[in-house]
Amino acid sequence: MNSIDLILFNLNEVRRRSIKVWTSIPQEKLAWKPDHEAMTCKEMIRHVLESEYYYHLAIQNRGSLTAFDSPFEKQPFSTVNEELKFAEPFRNQFLEAVKQFSEEDLTRITIDRSDSGYIRSLGDMLLRVAYHESVHTGQLLDYLRSAGIPRVRVWD
Repeated sequence: MNSIDLILFNLNEVRRRSIKVWTSIPQEKLAWKPDHEAMTCKEMIRHVLESEYYYHLAIQNRGSLTAFDSPFEKQPFSTVNEELKFAEPFRNQFLEAVKQFSEEDLTRITIDRSDSGYIRSLGDMLLRVAYHESVHTGQLLDYLRSAGIPRVRVWD
């Protein structure tokens, strides 16, 4: 297994576990949030999916975008499964793009997000995409605990 395969495996494992958590949230609790400043459950799910789309474009651009027109903004959120179905083509495009990179690209290509405080290698950036999602999945697990909702087992 090479580095690209490992990155793809990691992206898919993180998403598989996220979906377990996301789909375990009762429909009537998707608007729940721990305090008035926090994102709701559905806002956090949307944030993760939309961020992956943004990161894909930033990787293609080799840096932050000067303008971002999100297709997610025009799409109402109704259920987790509908949100996942909407995001699926964007996810597939992202994974296909990752497959096209070479081992050398992971260190040779840099992504300039100095507006966000960093310039990183492509390999680092791809790992950050998965890390971002996993952090928010952990936050949602904490939301479920705080709301008294049973938590699905993610460590299978």
